[in-house]
Amino acid sequence: MKKNGSDNQIDMDAVMRQHTREGTVPEEARKRHEALLAEIKHHNHLYYDQDQPQISDYDYDLLTQELKDLETRWPLLKTEDSPISRVGGQVKQTLQAAQHRVPMLSLQDVFHEADIRAFIRRVQKTVPDCCFVVEQKIDGLSVALRYVDGQYETGLTRGDGYTGENVTDNISMIHNLPATLAEKIPYLELRAEVYMTTQQFARVNQRQEETGGKIFANPRNCAAGTLRQLNADIVRERHLDFFVFNIQMIEGKQFSSHAQSLKWLASQGFPVSPDFRICHTEDEVWQAVSEIGLNRFALSYGIDGAVVKVDDLALRETLGATSKVPRWAVAFKYPPEQKETRLNDIGVQVGRTGRLTPMAFLEPVLLAGTTVSRATLHNQAYIDQLDVRPGDIVKVQKAGDIIPAVLSVRHDLRQGNPPPWTLPDHCPVCGSKTQREGDLADLRCTGINCPAQLVRRLIYFASKNAMDIDGLGPATAEALLENGYIKKLSDLYWLKDKRDELIETGLIGKQKSVDNLIAAIERSKRHPLDRLITGLGIRNIGRQAARALASHFADLDAVAKADKEELNALPDFGVISADAVYDFFRQPQTVDLLARFKEAGLNLTSIKEQVSDSELKGKTLVLTGSLPSMSRSEAASLIEQAGGKVSTSVSKKTDYVVAGENPGSKLDKANQLGVKIIDEQTLQTLAETAMIDEHAKK
Repeated sequence: MKKNGSDNQIDMDAVMRQHTREGTVPEEARKRHEALLAEIKHHNHLYYDQDQPQISDYDYDLLTQELKDLETRWPLLKTEDSPISRVGGQVKQTLQAAQHRVPMLSLQDVFHEADIRAFIRRVQKTVPDCCFVVEQKIDGLSVALRYVDGQYETGLTRGDGYTGENVTDNISMIHNLPATLAEKIPYLELRAEVYMTTQQFARVNQRQEETGGKIFANPRNCAAGTLRQLNADIVRERHLDFFVFNIQMIEGKQFSSHAQSLKWLASQGFPVSPDFRICHTEDEVWQAVSEIGLNRFALSYGIDGAVVKVDDLALRETLGATSKVPRWAVAFKYPPEQKETRLNDIGVQVGRTGRLTPMAFLEPVLLAGTTVSRATLHNQAYIDQLDVRPGDIVKVQKAGDIIPAVLSVRHDLRQGNPPPWTLPDHCPVCGSKTQREGDLADLRCTGINCPAQLVRRLIYFASKNAMDIDGLGPATAEALLENGYIKKLSDLYWLKDKRDELIETGLIGKQKSVDNLIAAIERSKRHPLDRLITGLGIRNIGRQAARALASHFADLDAVAKADKEELNALPDFGVISADAVYDFFRQPQTVDLLARFKEAGLNLTSIKEQVSDSELKGKTLVLTGSLPSMSRSEAASLIEQAGGKVSTSVSKKTDYVVAGENPGSKLDKANQLGVKIIDEQTLQTLAETAMIDEHAKK
């Protein structure tokens, strides 16, 4: 075969024809196809099902385009389940599946001006005077909305395009969703995009960091994760928005054009595709697409492209659709903006979970509409992979056009031989040792009083599974720390000395709020040792491991003195947990904290050392109804301290049912089984006689 010029192309065509005749595919093409299928399947699962994409939309689109080109060249590679012929999402197992009445297809992605013009010309061959609508492609989660007789009835996610997830209650929590239409038409099904503004995204992530929750990569992931929550109240709290961009089905009304339908939807109270434009020529269409691209960084929400649609609805029916995409629309994807600048230095940011994040300090550069002077370097593994050092010229990009990140380094422009950069072995905020978790790349500060993470630690310490301090939520914790009332975790137990000042300032509410908080703090001193250990927030030590420590050791001093071998032998423990406990109790900040807890009078003794022979020791109790002066968790703690255990259901093995106001069916079952019923006062009497007064003994 000839190997030069156009003759080489002829030979390649001959090779293709030969493989086609023989029903075979070149091994190189087959291997690449298998690799692409696996990679795209992996990213589909992360994007659609986990809401945790690892690559940008643009990079994902390039992968699918390569797969499409490969299957076009070698049709024998194409299978029924190819990502090219189906939408990627699966129904989340914890949400109810529901069928779409109209398939929710994705759009054909294009990346070049020539592709847009080719689409316009193809359509106008059929209808020369056809016009088009150009819209922003909102970067969110597609949903179907159904209205019956003018009332909102159902909301579904796209899922795989044919079966979605029923998120009706969650969507009803979106503040600008019309519950009732002005025109009570029999049936209306809409397609909309649920999204989160960049400002709200920043607020949600701040809240997530404060409470130790998952940090979302971008607004799209946050909106998708929020909408698929099982608790609809979370949707209300996070303030999602939406735009309607298409009528899927309608009964009782007709429209001739897409633009006409959008105007009617706006009259019914729906937020519709913002600033959509009607265009008649390919030049007008391309100008509209270009202008959206130029202005996208000034928007309060993310877009990842522009959509070009045929305006005439009858023509849409004529053009039809493939199994995955309509033939009457395309989506133009803008490449993410990237620029080069100098990295002046690398610093460290300590988050509220104690995680150390290396930050690049850059020569300011205008990127995606804003001036960027800092960018994330993620972790030590990422720095090592890039081999990035202070003084380097780096390429930066905003992930999802939101979060600046360093993408690559111009090693050819490096001056001199600066040393490799590594994260510090001590926290730059409090000086405590830093610790890597197993094989993970993350490095964390181990200091329990580290100012950078004290808010999160305080909130966790006061949570119901730990010390159960009612009234000490995120807002109160923030206020106490910001105003200097708490500088260390142990300062919580000296707030009572500031009672009058707190009431006078009104910082956390009026007198009743202050007194209730102080009372809850004082009650927490009597909680079982396992709750205190839980509240310390030791890495890899949850409530179960805390109980194992409290049941094995006599007191917290014994836990602190234990060696790794003894810790590793405990049930529910392993090397990682043992190391975490051992290292935690040898931090100077921890030693100081325990001394302050002793001084404040907290219970540091395990249940087995406190419980004498009593009515509650080894007994099973069930709680029902509202108790007069204590919460359920406080009552449970009292029972556990006295050697009893709490069950959630009444059976023949139940020894006591503690009944408060408005008891439920548990009381009826207790009467049927003849289980002894007691009130809160009796419970307290039984518990108090069972406890040794440690303070009196001292």
